[in-house]
Amino acid sequence: MNVLLTGGAGYIGSHVARALKGAGHTPVVYDSLVKGHAEAVRGLKFVQADVSDGAALRQAMTENQIEAVIHFAAFIEAGESVGMPDKYFHNNTVIGLTLLDAMRDCGVKKMVFSSTAAVYGKPDRVPIEETDRLAPINPYGASKLCVEYMMQAYATAYGLGFVALRYFNVVGAHPAGDIGEAHNPETHLIPLVLQVPLGQRKEIKIFGDDYDTPDGTCIRDYIHVCDLADAHILAVGAIEPGRVKVYNLGNGEGFSVRQVIETCCEVTDFDIPARVAPRRPGDPDRLVASSTRAVNELSWQPKFPYLKEIVAHAWQWHRNHPHGYGGAQ
Repeated sequence: MNVLLTGGAGYIGSHVARALKGAGHTPVVYDSLVKGHAEAVRGLKFVQADVSDGAALRQAMTENQIEAVIHFAAFIEAGESVGMPDKYFHNNTVIGLTLLDAMRDCGVKKMVFSSTAAVYGKPDRVPIEETDRLAPINPYGASKLCVEYMMQAYATAYGLGFVALRYFNVVGAHPAGDIGEAHNPETHLIPLVLQVPLGQRKEIKIFGDDYDTPDGTCIRDYIHVCDLADAHILAVGAIEPGRVKVYNLGNGEGFSVRQVIETCCEVTDFDIPARVAPRRPGDPDRLVASSTRAVNELSWQPKFPYLKEIVAHAWQWHRNHPHGYGGAQ
């Protein structure tokens, strides 16, 4: 199958592109390189263009005989979205509409959408299930939920088929060690912790140690990026015309901030200093997914469920690429 990956040169997209190729599909990476890295998708068909360019989208779909789209292109920083909602609604929602129109016009009837656990906001219960209340607490989560609503409308009106994958905390790197996480600036916990043994940071901050958890620090669900990639391939095969299917993707097990730091210490053999700082507004005590639906309906099974292995893969990548791709970031 010929699959167009918007934002496919990013962290998750590059891993999915590699997994698609390994499964016998033909990935076509479509990325503006505002956030992505050409080095991450070297050797794959690549189109440098923005999703806002409807003409370029239609040309890429037509010339490459695209049969399905996996849509990653988005801004993802929830905190930033609070101060810059226009940036997030325009890039994540309005441009999402441009993509849907291009698909409709080109007869591309299948899409997997990179959604987020942020659509749930502060959950009423843990683990979170797909049927739980949707109440995002920031523009980032709201911008993604808007696209889910648009997909339902396009499924009903035009017969397109969709799968929305609601990610929890995506971490790790490819076991080969040649592609991994490279954000600038970096805001994710595990890469930030690993910057300490790399000599790029003196300590790591723990934002609050008085949460209702066993050690007082927030608990989050971490999923290996390669397991996430496998789920995308299964999701493409599960698309049905005129339907939107939704799946949570997480480990189903939560780890606290202190557990993450301790695991990073063990993997790197480095004593990582940690300092408690005030809570950040809006951080819930626990965010853990129920991925039962994905396991049952997609036959998805994570290969890397253990935090130590996830951190070890991340450490291999960051140790060998301390400044990201090409040493630039």
